[in-house]
Amino acid sequence: MRKAKEFASVWDAIEDTPQQAASMRARSELLMALQEWVKGRTQIEAACILGVTQPRMSDLARGRIHLFSLDTLMDMATTAGLSPAISVKKPKLSGKSAGKELAAA
Repeated sequence: MRKAKEFASVWDAIEDTPQQAASMRARSELLMALQEWVKGRTQIEAACILGVTQPRMSDLARGRIHLFSLDTLMDMATTAGLSPAISVKKPKLSGKSAGKELAAA
């Protein structure tokens, strides 16, 4: 029986590359923060504040993440008064891969 693969996030499991997964993780965090910010406002009110159309707000409310770039979501979050930040972490190296990394350097 094969052991099931484990992934750090759903994006690691469904995206083709680590780069695409990282982008989707960041975009999904921003999208969810904006969805929370919109609560208590109409889509038209939120659209006016963010300088977008109501249909664009509908896309955001429906979670249509593929329609939003990371830049657009960062701009929208900042305009909404949120403080988006980027966190960069170095991967933890296991014993064998640590040796390979040092040998390559």
